[in-house]
Parts: sequence; C-alpha cells; structure tokens
Amino acid sequence: MIAKRVRFRPIDAVIIVLVIALGVYVYWRIAYGLEYRGDWSVIPRFLVRRDAETGRPVANFLLIGLITTLKLSIWACLLATIAGFIMGMFRTSKNLFLRMVGRTYVELIRNLPPLVLIYIFYFFVVDQIMPLLGVEAFIRSRPENVKAILAVLFAQESLFVQFVSGVFTIAFFEGAYITEIVRAGIESVERGQNEAAYSLGLSWFDKMRFIILPQAIRRVLPPLANEFINTIKYSSLASVVSIQELTYMGKQVQVATRFIFEPWITVALMYLILTLSLSLAVSRLEKRMSRSD
Repeated sequence: MIAKRVRFRPIDAVIIVLVIALGVYVYWRIAYGLEYRGDWSVIPRFLVRRDAETGRPVANFLLIGLITTLKLSIWACLLATIAGFIMGMFRTSKNLFLRMVGRTYVELIRNLPPLVLIYIFYFFVVDQIMPLLGVEAFIRSRPENVKAILAVLFAQESLFVQFVSGVFTIAFFEGAYITEIVRAGIESVERGQNEAAYSLGLSWFDKMRFIILPQAIRRVLPPLANEFINTIKYSSLASVVSIQELTYMGKQVQVATRFIFEPWITVALMYLILTLSLSLAVSRLEKRMSRSD
C-alpha cells in the first residue's frame, strides 16, 4: 500500500497564521490588558527540590501530584474495566435478573453528576465501610517494608484510605460507561457466531472467552481508549476530597506563588502528556491488531 503524499495547502498557512495571531493576542491581553506579571522561573522548584538531609533531588508538589494522578488513573482504569466487562456481560445475558442488575447500575451512575457521586461515595466509604473493614488499623499494623511497598503502589499511610476511596469512586463511575461500550461490542458480533458456538457444544463461558469477547474487544478498543483518557481527566475530581493528585497540588502551588497562569498551564501540559501518551499507545495497539487480522 502506497502512502498518500500530504500536500501543504494555502488554507494550512492561513490556519497557522491565525493560531499564531491568537497566541500573540492572548499574551498581549494577559501581559498588558490584565497587567499580569508572572514568573516561570518559580515552576522548576515545584517540580523537583533538593532533600535537606541527603542533598539529592526529589519530587516536589507537581511531580508528586503527577505520580499520584498516574497511580489513581491506573488502578481506576483497571477496576473500571473489570466492572465494565462484568456488567457488560450482565447486560447481554439471557437471565432477566442479571440484565436488571446491569441496567440499574448503568442508569444510576449515568444520571448522577460525578462530583455529587464522589462526595456521596467518599463520605460513605470513609465514614462507614473503611472503619468497618478495619483498613486503617490494618495498614497501621503492617511492617515498615510493607508500608513502603503500599506507598509506592498506592499512597502513604496517612492518605491510604482517601486514595482507595478515590480509586473506587472513579472506577465505579467510569465502569458504567465501559459497561455500555462492552455491551455494544458484544451485540455487534454476528448472530452466526453465537449459533456456531452453540453447534460446537461450547458453554456460555467458553463461547464468550474464545469467540465473542476477542472480536468485541477489537471493535470497542477506540471507545475504550477514550474512556481511559476520561478516567485520567476525571481523576482531577478527587482533589475535592483532599487526595493529593495533580489538580490538588496545582492549587497548592498557586496559593504558594500567588501566580495563576504558570501553575495551571504547567498542570494542563502534564495532563496533556498523560492523555496523548495513552492515545498514541492505543493507536499503535490498534494498528498491531489490524495487521494480525
């Protein structure tokens, strides 16, 4: 297959000039219209600082927030995917009760604002479920090496409960959308595939594992990638319940420096790096899967 040559057209030059002009105008409005005097030199020290005891460079507010956002997003994506696939299969089941469970979950979550949901879930989980399960006491009683591992994988001991509640809230919310994506993918597989599996005497589990889900996953990969990107963005809602992710740390930097644009532009670029990296990874995976066909 011969790659189509991309030509540079006059309209492309016009768009580039307009974008540059818009950037210049925004800069002029900020610098002269608002009389804003910022200082980008303050940002590096909120990314990395020198440890007072060892003298080594260590992560500061913004990098700590980025790492927390990354961990929060990974665990939330993992749990949301598991919940979405389970509920997606419930939604396509012949069992009326399972279908009702899946639909109730989807309709309940899809029709609630995420911010309201995170407040309800956070206060319910932190105030009721976590003490009932004894999570804080369990973490406190662990040896120091175990606490260090948990801090790397999740969060420090003092923030562990908040982190876990944030992960479950975001996963619970995103799982509803992944449920509908999985349902659509399963229902898009031709009926003949189900009939072929039935004629071969495959059980429902084997039919889903070997025939239906492999085809459905290829079809739902682009919308799934979109939901994973949304999970990264929705992780910023965890800042309202004092989880020290990137948005929360951006607020701390803004308060400490009294600058507005520098901290938030930096935070925006960090989110952009995460989401674009995920988009590129999924694009490569799609191309690899299409070549394997």
